[in-house]
Amino acid sequence: MNWLTADEALARLGTKPQTLYANVSRGRITARPDPSDPRKSLYRQDDVERLASRRQGRRPARIVAAESIAWGEPVLETAISTISADQLLYRGEDAVKLAETATLGAAARLLWASDERPDFANRAQARQPGIAAAYRAMAELAATAMPTSGRHRAVLLEDAALVVSFLSGALAAPGSDPLHERLARQWQRRDAADPLRRALVLLAEHELNASTFAARVTASTGAPLAAAVLSGLAALSGPLHGNASQSMAGLVDQAQRLGADAAIAAHLRQGGALPCFGHRLYAKGDARAATLLAAFTVPQVFAELAMAGERLTGEKPNIDFALAAMTAAFGLPDDAPLQVFALARSVGWIAHALEQVETGTLIRPRARYTGPRPQIS
Repeated sequence: MNWLTADEALARLGTKPQTLYANVSRGRITARPDPSDPRKSLYRQDDVERLASRRQGRRPARIVAAESIAWGEPVLETAISTISADQLLYRGEDAVKLAETATLGAAARLLWASDERPDFANRAQARQPGIAAAYRAMAELAATAMPTSGRHRAVLLEDAALVVSFLSGALAAPGSDPLHERLARQWQRRDAADPLRRALVLLAEHELNASTFAARVTASTGAPLAAAVLSGLAALSGPLHGNASQSMAGLVDQAQRLGADAAIAAHLRQGGALPCFGHRLYAKGDARAATLLAAFTVPQVFAELAMAGERLTGEKPNIDFALAAMTAAFGLPDDAPLQVFALARSVGWIAHALEQVETGTLIRPRARYTGPRPQIS
């Protein structure tokens, strides 16, 4: 990954400094502090080159569309959330501030634009609670639930609460108390309840990420809300998304044997990006991670990795790092980050599904064929 100084970026863009800063604030160019001078910033070369190419003239629509799929311009309008000036906003409210006191139920009320807080109570529990049970619960509900088409929003909000209730029954202890308390009780770590509450709120929504886009595409067909959540779960399971915290395991093990500096240096010498550090949408660091890490005593090895990683790469820990640290701090199940992620993000998936239903349109991109053509004789 290459970085440019402000002068280099401006030379390639051919713009004024104000335009460069505006592109950073809008998430079009990723910036980070210059390790040699923290008063200055460096700018991601790939982002600068992409914007510079646009100034050379109007490009074919197929190229614009292709770039839009990979961290490009927004492809869908939404009033649900955005990342602006390093702030994650839920319908205009700072998610970090919301996480100080709110529960996932309160976040759902805000994100769903509901007049009442949804009821996620569930008296049943899976025989073997966990991610596998969550998939089974959503698959069964998706196969039997009503489609969204032609149904009043008030009825769909009832469906939404039922979907999260089913999901919570597959992951957490039964009950009517807040979901973070039910998770803590399920894992027999009551002292983890407040950090879990914060994590659930911070992870509830994050703009048009891969799993949210998958859920929104499903919702655009008129499928049940449970089907949209099932699509989100499928996308979330990938190592580049909801399972990213698992990539910390090897780094932690190596740091315990060699020390944080040596472990990170060895990883970087292999040519890979440091797992769970940095985020393209946050120029100054993932605010969600800093908030969650401040909610508990971070294990020493994670604290050392955080400091060494920022010193050696200029990137700060992201939310996946914080989830891995929380799991280690409280002795939670190894897949706790994915379970927390899934339960929290189901609220965001449903918010986008409800918004997509209101548009009444099908999301159906075109493909650019690159395969063989028939022979012309």
